[in-house]
Amino acid sequence: MKALLIGGTGTISTAISKKLIEDGHELWLINRGSRNDVLPPGAHYLQADIQDEAHIGELLKGQHFDAVADFIAFVPQQLMRDYRLFRGKTEQFIFISSASAYQKPLSDYRITESTPLYNPYWEYSRNKIACEEYLYKLYREEGFPITIVRPSHTYCERSVPLGVHGDKGSFQVLKRMLEGKPVLIHGDGTSLWTLTHNRDFAKAFVGLMGNLHAIGEAVQITGDESLTWNQIYQATARALGVTLKPYYVSSAFLAAAGPGGFGDGLLGDKTHTVVFCNDKLKRLVPGFTATVRFDQGVREAVSYVFSHPECQVEDPEFDAWCDRVIQVQEDALQKMRQARLM
Repeated sequence: MKALLIGGTGTISTAISKKLIEDGHELWLINRGSRNDVLPPGAHYLQADIQDEAHIGELLKGQHFDAVADFIAFVPQQLMRDYRLFRGKTEQFIFISSASAYQKPLSDYRITESTPLYNPYWEYSRNKIACEEYLYKLYREEGFPITIVRPSHTYCERSVPLGVHGDKGSFQVLKRMLEGKPVLIHGDGTSLWTLTHNRDFAKAFVGLMGNLHAIGEAVQITGDESLTWNQIYQATARALGVTLKPYYVSSAFLAAAGPGGFGDGLLGDKTHTVVFCNDKLKRLVPGFTATVRFDQGVREAVSYVFSHPECQVEDPEFDAWCDRVIQVQEDALQKMRQARLM
């Protein structure tokens, strides 16, 4: 199979790139080349900015691909560009959407591909919905061979996936755990969440590439393991060898108290219990099973992060914000206790 990835070196796409090369496929990448060193030898690189449509068009002259996947399209205008570039040049165009596009709040915690798409909280998700609608229109009216993939929370060894962290990633939360500080957990930590390791994601994704049964379909790719946020944080603390000190704050309060945009992904995604039904994926990719349990994956991630200084990005502003949130809630509780005694 001759495959082209737009991007190819992100959390999800790096594992897919590696899997394609390992399986002997012909891999082409369009990106700026800043992280191509994370991939094994064997890929063909078109080092360019995908936004430079004229230049990309020249680079693609005479090329035809079995599958093209865009990992960095977020709004319909970017897919309009992709359609102009790849119409007639691929047997399958794969768009990476998001499971956060599913209806919030959910009417049924069990999510399938037929769950309605509606997210009033998060613009990112609404843009993904608009992208899907545009592609389905192309499929119905032009026969453009689309496949839509909806990931949920996919992680890799470079970062520990947690619910409440700052813009610089989750390392500061790990640091708070190691220092014995309380760690913010949204709600009471009992809602269910699904985490998928990128190696598992890659197995499923490559199984959809070049798959004629996937044309015109939307497919979610997640693992089958559902964990509470308490379990996620506890497993992380065990991987660090420390005792977790959870501090629970309502999602609504965290969203209101956080910086601009902080609450969008919380209220529009992580606050809600999500359990995915992957029957459709397993019909399309027979034999697929996610094999990396979170307790295993988080140990691997913790080991990697603490052996790679570039992954240890501190975030003192987020750290101070956590302390302020805790202090404000403790002060409010103290005042309520005093009022009750009066």
